Amino acid sequence: MSRTMRGLGRFLVGHGLFLVVLAGAVAVRWIAVLGYPTVLWFGDSNTYLESALRFEPSPLRPGGYSVFLWLLKPFHSFLVVLAAQHALGVLTGLMVYALVWRAFRAGWPRRGVWLPGLVASLVSVPVLYDAYQIQLEHMLVSDGVFTFLLAAAITVVLWNAGGRGWGAPRTPDARPRRLSWWAGALAGLLISAAAMVRSVGLPMLIVLLVCMLVMRSGRRAMAAAVAAAAVPVALYMSWFHSVHGKYAITTTDKIWLYGRTVDFARCDIIKPAPDVAVLCRDHLPPEPGTAPAFQALWGEDSGFKQLPGWMYDPEANRIAGEFAMAAITKQPGDYARVIVRDTFRAFEWERKPYPRKSTVEEYEFPVGAALRDDHALRAYPYGGDTAEARVVEPYAGWMRDYQDRVFVRGPYLGVLMAVGLLGVLVRVRRLGGEVLLPWSVALALLVVPAATADFDYRYVLPAIPFAALGAGVTFSRRPRSRRPRAAAATPAGAKALSLEPPRTDPEPSRTEPEPQAEAEPRPSEPEPSPLEMSPPGPGDSADASGPAVADTKVGS
Repeated sequence: MSRTMRGLGRFLVGHGLFLVVLAGAVAVRWIAVLGYPTVLWFGDSNTYLESALRFEPSPLRPGGYSVFLWLLKPFHSFLVVLAAQHALGVLTGLMVYALVWRAFRAGWPRRGVWLPGLVASLVSVPVLYDAYQIQLEHMLVSDGVFTFLLAAAITVVLWNAGGRGWGAPRTPDARPRRLSWWAGALAGLLISAAAMVRSVGLPMLIVLLVCMLVMRSGRRAMAAAVAAAAVPVALYMSWFHSVHGKYAITTTDKIWLYGRTVDFARCDIIKPAPDVAVLCRDHLPPEPGTAPAFQALWGEDSGFKQLPGWMYDPEANRIAGEFAMAAITKQPGDYARVIVRDTFRAFEWERKPYPRKSTVEEYEFPVGAALRDDHALRAYPYGGDTAEARVVEPYAGWMRDYQDRVFVRGPYLGVLMAVGLLGVLVRVRRLGGEVLLPWSVALALLVVPAATADFDYRYVLPAIPFAALGAGVTFSRRPRSRRPRAAAATPAGAKALSLEPPRTDPEPSRTEPEPQAEAEPRPSEPEPSPLEMSPPGPGDSADASGPAVADTKVGS
């Protein structure tokens, strides 16, 4: 019993602070559910829910999140959806805590059981308590599921790369343990599943493979990751082909890239073909308060509205791709400029009304709630009575006040990224070490949307867990090697003295003892000390006719 109590006490000392942090994070989400007992809607929600009800992939967006909703459909409750999405958010924070704790515990084993828990708890706070992240978990959108799957993939790689600074201390005669093939396969499977939820996950697979190569994870693990990643993609594309007659993930990937390029494209420079020129916008006046990409895709003067099928028209993706590639190849400097500009928007102090004010307002807990008619047509068949939009006070007011104060501002995210970059640089001899993977994923999650679509505050939130993870691991260190203890202590800097010649005759057999002759009387000699009985050095005499000459040279 006392042993159990000691173990419990040690656990509470090591993880007690995080248990408090975790309980607080769960409590905040519970208040959110009390104040808003059903999901919050966004522009993408209609597409996701329609695909879940029909169990058909949408041509507009990847359908992995629709599969998630379809799996929860038998419950006929949006409360179950909310509980599942909030649970995934908490588990994401738990994975960040576990990885940072393990890195510190391995690198600082004698600094007390409380230090790893303290550092890891502090790092997990931005992940678990950001109000906009909690609000995003409350919405009928794919971001929470995507972030969890991506975090799970990174956790599998770092947790199983134990020989490279995350597991038990290394021994001097052991090579670093490579990633097992099954861990590589599981990581590839998870990150590919994330790509089927949000298309930005596909570049994350490249980031993962490059970091695995730098970490010397082994060819078997990398091959297993690639093979496993191909499975969800192949299954999804086959499903897409069965519905739409084409092997693809969506039919709109080039449309989003076109929206990125309209910010700078000049048709007098790129000179598009006549059928592509319908998408030119440099002759149109900008709409105040609306991003160029939003206006080009969803505005009343969108060029796609001149096509019979709008964005779903078979020609829409083709001409959008031709326009975008012409703009990028003929105006590469302008393309790089908008990528850098929109990447650094994530580090601004204030959240500006971009891409437009109404979009930013959808990322906040509302004062009132109303279910639009087109949403109700799909919400009630899926969730029944739980689809009814309700706002319950005072809990809803508490969440609105909380969101005004508790969130990761842009400069704080910049600090996390800067600390992670420092961790990569100080480990330059190991090409970034264990910090490289989470930091690279965070950077890619900020840059890729700015390069392929447009800036959106919603796209920044998935980068926070990986930025926090990279910053936390920066302060850890590699575990020290365990060296075997010497059999006998030897004074430093001096050879052992030998007053007797080494014994060269073989040891008598135990089964047939040799007859011993009567020993001749010898002068009495002092008994040698243990230091004097060590084997002779290279300069010692092996002549048995007389005593060896002692080597008294110090420091040889």
